[in-house]
Amino acid sequence: MNSKNIIAIAATIAIAAAAGYLLGTRQQHPETPMVTVAPGANNSRPPAPIKRRILYYRHPMGLKDTSPVPKKDAMSMDYVPVYADDQPSVPGSVTLTPEKIQTLGVRSESAVRRRLSQDILAAGTVTIAESLQRTVSPRFDGWIDQLYVTTIGTPVRAGQALATIYSPEIVAIEEEYLLAARAAETSPPMQELAQAALERLRNLGISANTVARLKDTRTAQRTVTLAAPIGGTVAETTAIAGMRFTAGETLFRLFDLSQVWVIAQVAEQDLPRLQVGQAASFESAAHPGRRFAGKLSFVAPTVDGATRAIQARIELANSGGALKPGMFGRATLSATADDLERLTVPVGAVIDSGTRQIVLLARPGGRFEPREVRTGIRSGPWVEIQSGLEEGDLVVSAANFLIDAESNLRGALSGMTSAR
Repeated sequence: MNSKNIIAIAATIAIAAAAGYLLGTRQQHPETPMVTVAPGANNSRPPAPIKRRILYYRHPMGLKDTSPVPKKDAMSMDYVPVYADDQPSVPGSVTLTPEKIQTLGVRSESAVRRRLSQDILAAGTVTIAESLQRTVSPRFDGWIDQLYVTTIGTPVRAGQALATIYSPEIVAIEEEYLLAARAAETSPPMQELAQAALERLRNLGISANTVARLKDTRTAQRTVTLAAPIGGTVAETTAIAGMRFTAGETLFRLFDLSQVWVIAQVAEQDLPRLQVGQAASFESAAHPGRRFAGKLSFVAPTVDGATRAIQARIELANSGGALKPGMFGRATLSATADDLERLTVPVGAVIDSGTRQIVLLARPGGRFEPREVRTGIRSGPWVEIQSGLEEGDLVVSAANFLIDAESNLRGALSGMTSAR
């Protein structure tokens, strides 16, 4: 082999080695593109490409497995590089792909200023007005001679006869009066005994009409009438014709439905805005489109430990009897309104950890970061933000809990808390 052939072979080997070196260098640094300059091109060089520093490689399916070098998973899928400039600057932030955002159903809404209604909404139940209930309990022993009202729910008028009763005690007092009244015609001091007998009848609950009839007829009545003390409805009765009863035994219980109470379950946070005497109203599905007006008459002194609600009593006129005890509906208590415009976000945008309230800010590029806020009054679907946000800030209003889980936000927030 002559010297020219040896030189040609050596040159070929050198060129192949150089090409292999360049190819290897490009494979090891895929982020650095190769720049070529065509012959005769302008001498000005293009700006140098920005080199992105790879921190590590993450699993392509989102698992927690990472690798410091390129690798493949069990399905031969390449691990995805994570660059330093991709890392969120706020602890607890997370970056989601557009596909993941769509899958989670993420919706965002701007924080805006609006006037919030001060009305308090609460679930309410119609009940009997306790002040309009009466029991019929004779003050003496006796027997029911005849019964006129036998059915629960029967409407009665004030003074209507419920039953006639026989009582030996009443008959004896009537006879005592008649003897004293006759004796008083010849012996005026007996008049005092006659008046004392009449007073005993009144004290035992005998009606004025019965006493007047006794004085006019000068005849003892075998039975007396048991009358309804108020107009209303029979809520309960234990009376049976012919039965014997004792003094103090309840034979009838009546209630007046011309006025009813609504017991509203008011949230604990609305307690400072409750004031006895404020206007209130009640609506029920039984009467769509109709609103019954009333006023707040009482606020319970304790909060229910299970529901964290406080009972508020609303008095409503019910002359037509449209509202029935046990009826369910919505109570509205009108609080003092103001013209202030408050910064608000949807109620669902606030994540309450028990010690702090957090919202998720939606940033460009699919990035979401937590922001601690302080909330104020709540009105319907809106809640006031007193600090932590500015007007126009975009917050996640739906799927925020899924993003919270995606970014392990609670663990990050606890770390932030311990770092304080």
